[in-house]
Amino acid sequence: MPSNKKQSSSKSAKLASETLRDPHASKIAKSLAASTLAQANTGKQTSSDMETVAGKVLQSDKYSEETKALAASVVSQSSQVRGN
Repeated sequence: MPSNKKQSSSKSAKLASETLRDPHASKIAKSLAASTLAQANTGKQTSSDMETVAGKVLQSDKYSEETKALAASVVSQSSQVRGN
């Protein structure tokens, strides 16, 4: 996987950590949180599948502001150029 110079902010990483520890957080919120944390201080890049999920979350009215913040972080870490 290509290296990514973009990284999750400390604020996003903190929200992600709190979400993963929250027993009431939804499965989608935890997936987004895991992706956000995976991109904190690493060169990892968002997968195309997670980009799709995050985009759908951002377009929906049914998710909380916290879940949308995680989705926004995931999208902001995505690569503008994707290899095949």
